[in-house]
Amino acid sequence: LATGPRQNNSIFYEIRTYDIKPSKMKEFVELSNKYFHLRMAHSELVGFWSAELGAMNKVVHVWKYDNFVHRTAVRQALVNDKDWQGKFLSPALPLIEKQHNEVAYLVPWCQLGKPPKEGGVYEWVTFQMKPGGPALWGEAFQAAINAHINTGYTKLIGVFHTEYGLLNTVHVIWWNESPDHRAAGRHKAHEDARVVAAVRDSVRFLESQQNMLLIPLQCSPLK
Repeated sequence: LATGPRQNNSIFYEIRTYDIKPSKMKEFVELSNKYFHLRMAHSELVGFWSAELGAMNKVVHVWKYDNFVHRTAVRQALVNDKDWQGKFLSPALPLIEKQHNEVAYLVPWCQLGKPPKEGGVYEWVTFQMKPGGPALWGEAFQAAINAHINTGYTKLIGVFHTEYGLLNTVHVIWWNESPDHRAAGRHKAHEDARVVAAVRDSVRFLESQQNMLLIPLQCSPLK
């Protein structure tokens, strides 16, 4: 009941979310931009963002792993990396209020995308779905995603469903040129009969949803 089918490989993504102490957000971002290359030397960072709207003093980063053996090896290497431990981790930990991680797979019908250019903003939408995974809701959810893509105002980056963490959770990452461009596109989409019909069908499987507007850090591969 947790996940249903996933892509036919062992690759997964770890989604790490940190709540930063409000007075320490600027310090944390500066520290990350200066030293996060030390962490990126060990495994692939997909993206690293700070929340602008929908949450405050929060950062999200996504890591790609070949399999769980790969992740274990990376975590062990980080323990032994004195530069990482001393230059980033030790000074960063007192700045963090809370940490949370999830393991997620790309849904079977999605490939990880990239924005057409740098300088935009990212929308991170989290859907809590009814139990059953993509086997239950995948077709209807895909139709709703495609309906938004077909309006042309937004770019899909990825659709992930959880394997560890709160189950039956789906994270969708979109890229837009700006918050205003996104707002205009959403308004237009809400008047599109194809979008309305697809969303109406997919919400049968939906429990709740929330979103954040994210700004990429300088160290983020996705900008």
